[in-house]
Amino acid sequence: MNFPKRVNFQSSAASTDKSLIIVGSKNPVKLDCTNEAFSLAFSTEFLVNGVNAASQVSEQPIGDAETILGAINRVKNAKMAFPEADYWIGIEGGIENDEFGMNAFAWIYIENKSGLSGKAKTGTFYLPKGITNLINSGMELGHADDQFFAKENSKQQGGSVGILTHGVVDRKAYYTQAIILALIPFLNKNLF
Repeated sequence: MNFPKRVNFQSSAASTDKSLIIVGSKNPVKLDCTNEAFSLAFSTEFLVNGVNAASQVSEQPIGDAETILGAINRVKNAKMAFPEADYWIGIEGGIENDEFGMNAFAWIYIENKSGLSGKAKTGTFYLPKGITNLINSGMELGHADDQFFAKENSKQQGGSVGILTHGVVDRKAYYTQAIILALIPFLNKNLF
């Protein structure tokens, strides 16, 4: 299967037939999973670019409400930076404690230039005690992974999910499915 190549939109801005998708992050994993998800969902050409858009939540969001707010805020701030885009997407990872332990997940929030929005949550997975201890001491999940597993910048690679599944599910695959689920309203505009 061939996917459209991610292109820097500044060098291709003259191409008006391509939809512009702005991700509220410059993390290469978030750009790649957005590229793949939109490629799978739509047959039109598009350009994906990222901007450093503030989440305006804690460095390590806790719970659904704070995590989805971070994704929504990334979209709002990306829209302010690039109002000419066709789509804006925010991806925010969070954690939560329940009776089984600490679990990790992410929320996806997408808006288009018509004001239509979609959202979805990834699957959840539980973190080992060593990681939860580091997070409880004030560390963000990505930094805790790096320290605990002796990695460097793991959140711009396979992430926690990639480390813990031994690469069977990496961060890109983990986010791609949720982005496609968040695109349901855009794929079914007559229903939303």
